[in-house]
Amino acid sequence: MSDSYSTLLIERHADGYALVTLNRPEALNALNSTLFAELATFLDAVEHDDSVRCLILTGSGPKAFAAGADIKEMADQTYAQMYTGNFFALGHDRIARFRKPIIAAVNGFALGGGCELAMLCDFILASDKARFGQPEINLGVAPGIGGSQRLTRAVGKSKAMEMVLTGRMMDADEAERAGLVSRVVPADTLLDEARAVAAKIAAQSLLAVMANKEMVGAAFETTLTQGVQFERRLFHSLFAFEDQKEGMSAFVEKRKPNFTGR
Repeated sequence: MSDSYSTLLIERHADGYALVTLNRPEALNALNSTLFAELATFLDAVEHDDSVRCLILTGSGPKAFAAGADIKEMADQTYAQMYTGNFFALGHDRIARFRKPIIAAVNGFALGGGCELAMLCDFILASDKARFGQPEINLGVAPGIGGSQRLTRAVGKSKAMEMVLTGRMMDADEAERAGLVSRVVPADTLLDEARAVAAKIAAQSLLAVMANKEMVGAAFETTLTQGVQFERRLFHSLFAFEDQKEGMSAFVEKRKPNFTGR
């Protein structure tokens, strides 16, 4: 399978994960239609590829994960063009329905569309040099890839409202305190830490990983009663698979499990 793209660098690892690097360093990895289309194509390619059980998404260069959407591509668009083209829908919707975990490894700026892309991932590992923000207000517009919704869910109304109305950036320490990121690590160890986490996830039962991702995601879409019922049914369903038998037998026998995804 070819992994040749003009805006992405793909590195597949024998431990069962792939490192996806946004590769538009001349534009601080600004997100354009080509990048979103290529990312969607790659996600299609690995959705049912059991050799890739987890993804890491990061940006090329030390300055930015992604400094926003590509303003040059959007500046002259009319409402009719944005509406009929359903701008940003391809990237957002394809990432949102990807069933395997995606870890965002953020170093430098994650602003506007870059912050939204990071929040689309399942969790964020941030370097101590990371900066997050939704500065679209400075351009006379607003978040368009889910930022107003996901940022508010992550950090609460007051902080999200301030950020979208003023364009203020949040540093890595504040982002961790606010619950936007999972952990902050030194910049020079960010990718090593992301690789270790991805390898640990990839070593688990793929069936269980996908079910756990689906359960946690449901917490944002349902009531507590519905969410617990959904969790319980998925938990029950995992007992239909060989991986459950192997995992519990390995625990009793004090050995490492050999998960096969069956």
